[in-house]
Amino acid sequence: MKQIIFPILLTLFIVFQSSGQEMEIPFPNIGTIKPRNASQIESSNWIIGCETLDRDYADYDAYKEYLVPLGIKRLRIQTGWAKTEKEKGKYDWAWLDHILNDAAERGLQPWLQLSYGNTIYNGGGGINLAGGIPTSKEALQAWDNWVAAMVTRYKDKVVEWEVWNEPNFGNLEKMANGPDLTADLNIRTVDIIKKIQPEARVSGLAMGHIDLDFADTFFKILAEKGKLELFDNMVYHDYVYNPDSNYPKVQQLRDILDKYDPSIPLRQGENGAPSLKGEGRGAIGNHDWTELSQSKWDTRRMLGDLGHDIQSSVFTIIDIAYTAGPITKLNVKGLIESDSTKRAIRPKMAYYAVQNVASIFDNSLERIKNLEQAKDSLAEGSDAYTQSTATPLSVYGYKNKKNGRSIYTIWTNGDIPSNATEKENVDFTFSNASFEQPVYVDVITGDVRKITASQWSKSGNKDVFKNIPIYDGPIVIADQSLIHINQIK
Repeated sequence: MKQIIFPILLTLFIVFQSSGQEMEIPFPNIGTIKPRNASQIESSNWIIGCETLDRDYADYDAYKEYLVPLGIKRLRIQTGWAKTEKEKGKYDWAWLDHILNDAAERGLQPWLQLSYGNTIYNGGGGINLAGGIPTSKEALQAWDNWVAAMVTRYKDKVVEWEVWNEPNFGNLEKMANGPDLTADLNIRTVDIIKKIQPEARVSGLAMGHIDLDFADTFFKILAEKGKLELFDNMVYHDYVYNPDSNYPKVQQLRDILDKYDPSIPLRQGENGAPSLKGEGRGAIGNHDWTELSQSKWDTRRMLGDLGHDIQSSVFTIIDIAYTAGPITKLNVKGLIESDSTKRAIRPKMAYYAVQNVASIFDNSLERIKNLEQAKDSLAEGSDAYTQSTATPLSVYGYKNKKNGRSIYTIWTNGDIPSNATEKENVDFTFSNASFEQPVYVDVITGDVRKITASQWSKSGNKDVFKNIPIYDGPIVIADQSLIHINQIK
């Protein structure tokens, strides 16, 4: 893929579609973020969704060449019991072999989700989004057999597994999946996985939106049966119009899990925004989305999750052409534009914005866990910041593990991402930071600009930045050494 001129075109596109006058950024442009292939990144917080291949709503071969350049190593893939076992006791693995063999050759790491049901068995559950969990003795035994066969077949290629998808939505097919049924399926599945592959990492719950009562009962059952410790993380999906508005509820979920086992992490397993408005296109569709606001939403979700130490999966790599279930139109949350033929037409703006996040934020950074907005003054030795306005902002800080250099992410968080790019100048002071040469980075456009001495000064343990342009898309203040840059020649 030819990407070298895209950042310039992207900047022009954003300025063109802005509803107002674009502010001139007062810093000299020194280049753009240089993408890094997944093979160049040891590990990171990110997962990219490759969903619905089990139901043929997307085509892996249409987008596989875009995966490595995106810079995300882990792929969320649904495995499709009904697609694999169409005749009782006989498994056709060819479709999944093709995908997993190709992913392995590319150095990518699948996170395999075990779902949905299989209607060749009475009581076999639903075969689509919001489907019911298998309930009959025969179907559950067949489920066990399929899980065991799958883990045995792919244990040399796959370490991460996930149990079911959004079980708390099962009532959409009038097959209510209560937390007790969900807990039972999780327990029987994790037992099988761990018996065959003791080193496996298993994700549980996979809850659609955050139902606190459902989660509490689920965790309680697993804890009482001594099974909670078998899981490596608990997964939630929570689609909200303002991606920053759900963290109080995520904290409530965290508090509930802490009652039973505070050592188990949460994982955000599926989130994304559409690139255009339309009813019937899935979650949060009823809004005037564009490629710009999609890009802001996706990157705010990623960096907000990172700022809360939550692993984050982007939904999804390509637009999805559903033909059954509650979604009735093309789901346009993809980073790549598609259509009813499932072809990859072109990367959207969000593809490049997510690529920018992946290039910068990997396991070379550690979060400043106690970064707080100072109410009065910045104490010596503290990790804190002040801002010159009352504008509600998300501010998170990180340091490079080797050289200690600093990086901060900032955006306005009070509203749904807009389709405009007007910016507000804000002064910041950071204490206990480390900059040799700070740069200003726009995550959406990829522009990298040098912050000059007229707008940056040091005083003791304080770094003072003047007139930093802020908007509702993430910007970064970072030491230049932490940004991979395509330099302007």
